[in-house]
Amino acid sequence: MPRIIDKFNCVACGTCERVCIVGCIAQLEDKKRIINSSACVDCGACELSCPKKCISQN
Repeated sequence: MPRIIDKFNCVACGTCERVCIVGCIAQLEDKKRIINSSACVDCGACELSCPKKCISQN
């Protein structure tokens, strides 16, 4: 099940985007991130690396 980012708690650090092995995380205009769920391979690297723990499964 692909991950989702709680944009309210996201501090726009970019850690999730850097660790994503398939490059499915993109930066929005407000510098927060979004996950392309159709490209996500559900590895969990982004969730484990998020310092604010704002990434979870749907």
